Amino acid sequence: MKNGLDTLQKRLDYQFKDQNLIIEALTHKSYKKSYNNERLEFLGDAVMDLIVGEYLYHKFPNVAEGELSKLRASLVNEKGFKKLAECLNLGEHIFISLAEENNKGRGKSSLLSNAFEAVMGALYLEAGLEKVKKISVHLLENAYPIIDMEAIFRDFKTTLQELTQAKFGETPEYKLLRAFGPDHMKEFEIAVVIQNKEISRAKGKSKKEAQQASAKLALDVLNKDK
Repeated sequence: MKNGLDTLQKRLDYQFKDQNLIIEALTHKSYKKSYNNERLEFLGDAVMDLIVGEYLYHKFPNVAEGELSKLRASLVNEKGFKKLAECLNLGEHIFISLAEENNKGRGKSSLLSNAFEAVMGALYLEAGLEKVKKISVHLLENAYPIIDMEAIFRDFKTTLQELTQAKFGETPEYKLLRAFGPDHMKEFEIAVVIQNKEISRAKGKSKKEAQQASAKLALDVLNKDK
């Protein structure tokens, strides 16, 4: 156990003084200990929300609140945290039950995302906000060489298509509901339709942006129905 934790702490560039704290952060509830990482996960989620919000605020000084919120939501979520967890090879360090192991738990998005949040929560408790910020921003910039609206949103349509093909055997339809506003400030509203049913709708300053935003909302709806 210790060698594995040493490897992870080298990747984090931080050595925990309280080793019990990092062990708790890596302990899934299936492991059946008197502790698990759910409380640290709760804390880490709030910490990352603040750090990513501040990071985007300074990185994009001329971007409006609504767009900043979309960017943050695209990074502070299960998929985003899984990506950061994979930068740390976090899956190999999580303590899980044999049943969860056999169910490929080390690669599960929810499990990796939760463990990442818990590790950030543990770091915050022991080392404080500035240390967590330094580590998480470094991971963020490694995971996303380009951070802007198009780079972050570009995967939503692909992800939705993969999901709908697997779940329904068809690709989503993007239906233009309306275009409005003056020519120099045109906006578009587009709906995602699956099996002849509207799943989501969203607006954007281009058709592409509206499609991506609607695809993201559709993913949220479909993932909630799982």
